[in-house]
Amino acid sequence: MALVVFNQKGGVGKSTITCNLAAISAAQGLRTLVIDLDPQGNSSSYLMGDSSAPEGAHVGGFFEYCLGYSFKPVVLSDYIVETPFENLHLMGSDPELNELQTKLESRQKIYKLREALKQLAEDYERIYIDTPPALNFYTRSALIGASGCLIPFDCDDFSRKALYTLLENVQEIKSDHNPGLEVKGIVVNQFQPRANLPQRLVDELIAEGLPVLQPYLPSSVRIRESHEQCLPMIHLDPKHKLSLALVELHDVLSARRKPR
Repeated sequence: MALVVFNQKGGVGKSTITCNLAAISAAQGLRTLVIDLDPQGNSSSYLMGDSSAPEGAHVGGFFEYCLGYSFKPVVLSDYIVETPFENLHLMGSDPELNELQTKLESRQKIYKLREALKQLAEDYERIYIDTPPALNFYTRSALIGASGCLIPFDCDDFSRKALYTLLENVQEIKSDHNPGLEVKGIVVNQFQPRANLPQRLVDELIAEGLPVLQPYLPSSVRIRESHEQCLPMIHLDPKHKLSLALVELHDVLSARRKPR
């Protein structure tokens, strides 16, 4: 399963959700890969801290190969590093992604990631793809190649307005490029159950028939410590309410339990 975590609005928890779900997959014994397509590299920093990867061992190196900058036979493992967590590997971000994007678009390399994902699926049981907060070349490449899309939602009215456009964009990519692409669901993040606005917004999304997933991920300052220590919640504090909610969400997505 290759799952894209995508929202065109920044600050909704894409990297947090990507890395924590991946860490849970790995902790459950599944061989897992995170691909960080966001030039900001938040997922890469979250999983690796200040550790530096070997030269070229990142997603930018893969796209440079696609452009013909390297003529050695492509071995996808050359662009992947082990994280400190068992079963969890990373194809990290690269600051040069922004510069590469125009060249990749002009040379029509939009399907290269899909080809790579097919190969990687032979080695990894779970692939999670963190994307930039924009529907650009990298996000489109991921959606064209993935089996599913997960949409973080942070209970904000601006997020709700952006959600409809996002769903239309995903549907267009599904129709034009990837018939197997499925919206796995909307992940309600930083949920505050005692506040009126978040509950009302979520209730309205459900009433509209949108695929809102349960459980909702509670708001917690503990996640900041998780980021600072470069430890996904399952490793930092496995009994915390947020950790338990993330595990339940992971199991719902893995179809080990039916959504409530």
